[in-house]
Amino acid sequence: MKINGNAIRPGFLIQHQNRLWVAVKIQHTQPGKGGAYLQVELKDIRTGTKLNERFRSSEDVERIHLEERESQFLYKDGDKYAFMDIENYEQLSLGSDIVLEDAAPYLTEGMIVTLSSYEGEIISLKLPDSVVMEVVEADPVIKGQTATSSYKPALLENGVRIMVPPHIESGTKVVVNTEDGTYVERAK
Repeated sequence: MKINGNAIRPGFLIQHQNRLWVAVKIQHTQPGKGGAYLQVELKDIRTGTKLNERFRSSEDVERIHLEERESQFLYKDGDKYAFMDIENYEQLSLGSDIVLEDAAPYLTEGMIVTLSSYEGEIISLKLPDSVVMEVVEADPVIKGQTATSSYKPALLENGVRIMVPPHIESGTKVVVNTEDGTYVERAK
């Protein structure tokens, strides 16, 4: 669907220079001389490279809509990840180009994820917003540090290190934000 160059908003997917981009930041600029334009920071969906581009109101851009389907993670086999479509039970295998390094440690068997595809090709994987993980190693609490809001390093069951509050000990289950890998709260 064609949209006006000034209608781009953060999060929009567009096709530009024969590649798929997501708009990260936008800034409206009206110079004293010449017409107004929109300065857009774009991020390539497949490679992650960034591009700053100017779009004038006279330009049209192709806005893309992705097809999203929920799938269940089954297992990892070498560098391939097996998923099953929840609706038709079809199994598919994805490589590490789709399952990125920061997402892979949070995948657990049976987890429901969202796979986004464009023209039949899967281009991205979205994890749930948060996951429950067990702390396997945590530094002991240092007396006197509880007065200020201090955090200490901890190792999760998936091998990822995060910062947790002092009261969290080894064996405690915690909720972790999958977007940035930060501690959210103690699991209930």
